[in-house]
Amino acid sequence: MEIRLAAPLQRDSVVDGFGVRTVIWTQGCSHNCPFCQNPQTHDFEGGALFDVEDIKDEIKNLKNQDGITLSGGDPLFQIEAVTEIAKCAKKCGLNVWCYTGFTYEKILNLAKKNPIYLEFLQNIDVLVDGKFEIDKRDINLLFRGSSNQRLIDMPKTLENKKIILIPESDGIMEKFKQRKDKVYI
Repeated sequence: MEIRLAAPLQRDSVVDGFGVRTVIWTQGCSHNCPFCQNPQTHDFEGGALFDVEDIKDEIKNLKNQDGITLSGGDPLFQIEAVTEIAKCAKKCGLNVWCYTGFTYEKILNLAKKNPIYLEFLQNIDVLVDGKFEIDKRDINLLFRGSSNQRLIDMPKTLENKKIILIPESDGIMEKFKQRKDKVYI
């Protein structure tokens, strides 16, 4: 199986989720959000093809990383490949974040037709959902660009069958730094 990426894996990111992360920049997006920060990732024929097994091998060999972040583009346009990558990261003890222009509700609707979307959600820790909206832009938000986007705690959301958000608080980074189990959400 192959995945189209905008770039090789980017290690040591501290702005794409809690902790030190490796970002996987997928290629291809049709949301066309005005003022998107990554318009070069929209072209479905851009970037380059990578073998998913090679990406999984890179993940297995990561050092000093707390998790991976799937971004892009929109990872959900390559759902089979990103599901395999997320499952591998979880097996390696890494936490998984995903940025998508789809809302959680839309993903659940997609899952009714194709259960792999639910399998994907079951293998991620945080879903940052919703399109970037320039009129809702707020540079003070935690790990997202506009106020319509949500930081969804996926394990708690699936367990409770209702959306559970990551709390916005001044002390969240301090709590994060104090955690010893390295499951940062």
